[in-house]
Amino acid sequence: MGDLSRLLSPRRIAVVGGGAWCENVIAQCRRIGFEGALWPVHPRRSDVGGLPARARVADLPDAPDAAFVGVNRAATVDVVADLAARGAGGAVCFASGFSEAVGEDAGAGDLQASLVAAAGGMPILGPNCYGFINALDGALLWPDQHGCKPVDRGVAILTQSSNIAINLTMQRREVPIAFVGTCGNMAQTRQAEIALALLDDPRITAIGLHIEGFGPVSDWHALAQKAREKGVPLLAMKVGVSEQARQTTLSHTASLAGDDAGASALLTRLGIARLHELPSFLETLKLLHCTGPLRNPTLSSISCSGGEASLAADAVTGLKLAFPPLRTAQTTALQAALGPMVALSNPLDYHTYIWGDAEKMAAAWTPMAADHIGLALIIIDYPHTDARDWQAATRAAIATRKAGNCPVAVVSTLPELMPADIAAELMAAGVAPLCGLREAMVAAEVAAHMRTPPDTPPLVAASPGNLEMMSEADAKHLLRDHGVPIPAHVVCDGIGDLDKARALHPPLVLKGLGFAHKSDAGAVRLGLTRDELPAAADAVRAERYLIEEMVQGSVAELLLGVTLDAAHGYLLTIGAGGVLTELWQDRVSLLLPVTEADVRDALSQLRISPLLTGFRGKPAADLPAVIDAVMGLQSCVIAHSGQIAEAEINPLICTPGGAVAADALILMSRAQTS
Repeated sequence: MGDLSRLLSPRRIAVVGGGAWCENVIAQCRRIGFEGALWPVHPRRSDVGGLPARARVADLPDAPDAAFVGVNRAATVDVVADLAARGAGGAVCFASGFSEAVGEDAGAGDLQASLVAAAGGMPILGPNCYGFINALDGALLWPDQHGCKPVDRGVAILTQSSNIAINLTMQRREVPIAFVGTCGNMAQTRQAEIALALLDDPRITAIGLHIEGFGPVSDWHALAQKAREKGVPLLAMKVGVSEQARQTTLSHTASLAGDDAGASALLTRLGIARLHELPSFLETLKLLHCTGPLRNPTLSSISCSGGEASLAADAVTGLKLAFPPLRTAQTTALQAALGPMVALSNPLDYHTYIWGDAEKMAAAWTPMAADHIGLALIIIDYPHTDARDWQAATRAAIATRKAGNCPVAVVSTLPELMPADIAAELMAAGVAPLCGLREAMVAAEVAAHMRTPPDTPPLVAASPGNLEMMSEADAKHLLRDHGVPIPAHVVCDGIGDLDKARALHPPLVLKGLGFAHKSDAGAVRLGLTRDELPAAADAVRAERYLIEEMVQGSVAELLLGVTLDAAHGYLLTIGAGGVLTELWQDRVSLLLPVTEADVRDALSQLRISPLLTGFRGKPAADLPAVIDAVMGLQSCVIAHSGQIAEAEINPLICTPGGAVAADALILMSRAQTS
């Protein structure tokens, strides 16, 4: 990546082209108060946007820091080459018709490659890109209207959609947007690289990312590491389905993990919180700007209505948040402020006895902002008819923030009942103005559970070719070499070879080899004696048989699976196992490599976790043995990285005394299976 500092914070802007888009760039620069040089370039016009135009890039008085290239796609390549030769700091390539149009124009991909070659070491954004708005420095390369205004500090938003970017700038929630950028085709400069550059500006308080596809995972790992060092939270809205490595349908893991599992696991690993809709995305950015990450996932709620208190209590349903009971010191202070007529609880309905008296309201609210609370929520809906009586509530909220021991937010249950001027006043005083009760709760959950990314990047490999499915016996032998326990067993070549099983201890399991899904094909027989083996083998009718000692004393069955997701890396899925795996849909997905602590946390998230820890007095599974089995599977995959496409243990039978791989599947390069 080239140095983006000149491009993103320009003092000299060239605008190449003469259409309405270029006129708009000039007009928007003037409107936002850009104080640097604006240089139009057009081969035939004497002026563009009321400014004198130069005929060629070479005629500019100096090298521009940034250039908006608003000409057709073919001319864009030549202009970019001229800018690079002139020593420009970078360019926004507005034209479309490049790689996004290969379905309609076979040469569009080659044209994009020519554009990248023309740029050389000069950074370019796009093509098919609207550019950016820098509201910190009053500089933009943006060809349309927008809703940004100058700010001293605030959040950055990077999108892969120009229209979504426009819409986000039009928000009226008083989110202080410091920078908005669109990424377009990302022919040269990728989204994570732009975010990396923005982290060098201490005025950026949080970064929100609208992501359609990731690109190199190493870029995102570097971004997460730098964001951690800078103390800047990252949020994402990941949409769409990334291109996946070719996955066989022979395993349960591929169908269980789903197309989006790799993206979710990558974001989780990198400590990038994921939101799923724009209102919560904006409110979370706003809260993080105001408070940063919360120290506890605990809330207090303050309202003058029992109905609102109930709404607040219900709004955390399904979220990792809690309203802790009042402590003695809080109860004592509240009784002194509210008297005996108010029932004290959290959420608190303080009634209306003190309404309108800012001093008394602050005295009643401040105990709710105790040091064990992550965020104190004051519920206030400001009427759009006459809100003068609500001024006391605003003053009380600000006083509570000053006197309290935790961050404070004022929350309107309806987004439209938070006036912009009130929101600005609250924010200036350090109180987060949040629009919408549910959005506020989602924002609080995210802010209370920001994860620290590990130093180790995800394990990424190219998709192997020439794949072949190992036999179950060979797959188990490979896993055993990496510490995964397997049952005592023999492999028999036909019914006449069953005497090999004499040394095994019943009950026994007979499996016909060569079936994709042995259970579904009726190729598995359980609980057999030695004498029952011939009849069972005759019923299965296979060329080769695997006969094993049956694992007994099962507490639970798990699925452990790894698939190679070419977009994100090796994806580990831990879930409820057995033949009903897809039905239960109880799983957690992580990117390799994982630690034992990661595995322990993943197991605790499963719905069947109580079975593993001893449900209703039943014996618990040997959790250390379960974790060792997962780590053994990981060891096997890492040892054969780039060769294994898929590996699965299903089920891993978990007992009070251990964990045994009762079935296994490995898909890997044929050269490795021979």
